[in-house]
Amino acid sequence: MNALPLPSDLGIEYVADLQATLRPHLDDAEPLSLAGDAVERVHTAGLQMLHAFVRERAALGHATVVTGASKVLADAARQLALAKSLGVDTASAA
Repeated sequence: MNALPLPSDLGIEYVADLQATLRPHLDDAEPLSLAGDAVERVHTAGLQMLHAFVRERAALGHATVVTGASKVLADAARQLALAKSLGVDTASAA
């Protein structure tokens, strides 16, 4: 499984950078792991970008999971009801 570390800041001002990081992996057929352990700051726009990316890959039949989600990332995903779709709704995502 390919692994891609998420940046520490998923603030709205970095959404374009996040999109640029994720876009090359959209069509990768192999499963992709997004390492979320370094995420320290999250805005709704950053989570929406992650969710859209995961959803678009799923529509193409490509698996994507967020692994090792930081507490900040997991809590934000839960608040926005995106924890399940991002795969951070498990006890290990704390």
